[in-house]
Amino acid sequence: MSVLHLLAAPDLLAAGYEVGTGRLVPSAAAVAGLAGVVLGVLAATRPGRPGAARRAVIAVAAGVVSAAVGGVHWANVAGGLGTGNGLAGAVIAVALGAVAVAAGGLALVRTRRTA
Repeated sequence: MSVLHLLAAPDLLAAGYEVGTGRLVPSAAAVAGLAGVVLGVLAATRPGRPGAARRAVIAVAAGVVSAAVGGVHWANVAGGLGTGNGLAGAVIAVALGAVAVAAGGLALVRTRRTA
């Protein structure tokens, strides 16, 4: 197929690149989990700084939400990896959520000791 055929039929390019709720929900949960990991690590490495406890609580909350949304999506997905249902995003969201909860919990313990 030549470039002229692709330019004449733009529907061919957009056919496989739609982002529906099947991919969007677990992707958003994975982003929330990643934000929780970043905040948890920042709070754990700097427990004496102002706002560390707040960052740790936000990290735990983001991790719980990420793991819960990813787990619900993982349980309800129809199909395997590569089918476009968002299974990979759900697995990543659960993993990042668990890491965010662990990092936020560690940061909470450290901030309580320094206070």
